Amino acid sequence: MPDLQSLSQLLVEFRDKRDWKQFHSLKNLIISLHLETGELLELMQWKTDQDVIALQADPGFQRDLAGECADVLHYLLLIAEQNGIDLIAAAEEKIRINEKRYPVSLAYGSAKKYTSLD
Repeated sequence: MPDLQSLSQLLVEFRDKRDWKQFHSLKNLIISLHLETGELLELMQWKTDQDVIALQADPGFQRDLAGECADVLHYLLLIAEQNGIDLIAAAEEKIRINEKRYPVSLAYGSAKKYTSLD
């Protein structure tokens, strides 16, 4: 399985072979990322939690879910590549920040935002 850097390079090669970088301004990539997350969200539209649990056993649903997740990841990788962001390092740093924002003693079992924990 390729790492994020290898996957990003594969995606950049795909993009460059098609001369699509000209369309990939930061604004356009962020808009496209949002649109793809909307397609991911559409898979949940009008479904109950029980419906979604049942769908998770459906191979067609799993294929659609995987495809939409891949689209989201592709745009995120392109955004990171264009802006020199190491997504692994950024994700690790965000976990460290959230460890401070959400100490186990205050956040355990709670869905509250860190600003509301006391």
